[in-house]
Amino acid sequence: MAKMIGAGAAARVVTQARGRRTAYWSVTSLLAAAVMLSGIGQLMQLGGNVELVTKLGYPLYVMTILGIWKVLGAIALVVPGFPRLKEWAHAGIFFLMTGAALSHAFADDYGPYGFYMILPLFYAALNIVSWALRPKSRIL
Repeated sequence: MAKMIGAGAAARVVTQARGRRTAYWSVTSLLAAAVMLSGIGQLMQLGGNVELVTKLGYPLYVMTILGIWKVLGAIALVVPGFPRLKEWAHAGIFFLMTGAALSHAFADDYGPYGFYMILPLFYAALNIVSWALRPKSRIL
């Protein structure tokens, strides 16, 4: 009887670990893809990026700086190993996204339905979830 209870508990632990790992990689992949595409868009100055940055009052070279850091941060999130680098990438993405939301708020530029504030805050929340679900091997 004791072996059966132990086996059931072990199966639950394995299932929970697998579900947590799946959730971690799903959230992290979504976050990395969003940050990567945003960074590439800023580097190539696609869409309304130029108008958005100038409307907020920032010089255009800020797009290049942020684009490079976004691409590097997205790569750091998915490359195996380097737990300290991943911690820094999570912190950078959080500050970047909350800073973007605040920049839009201070410039009274909320966009349609508050989109310019909601989207960065959603990415910041996604970042926190990804960080919280990280495997034990990546906890410093």
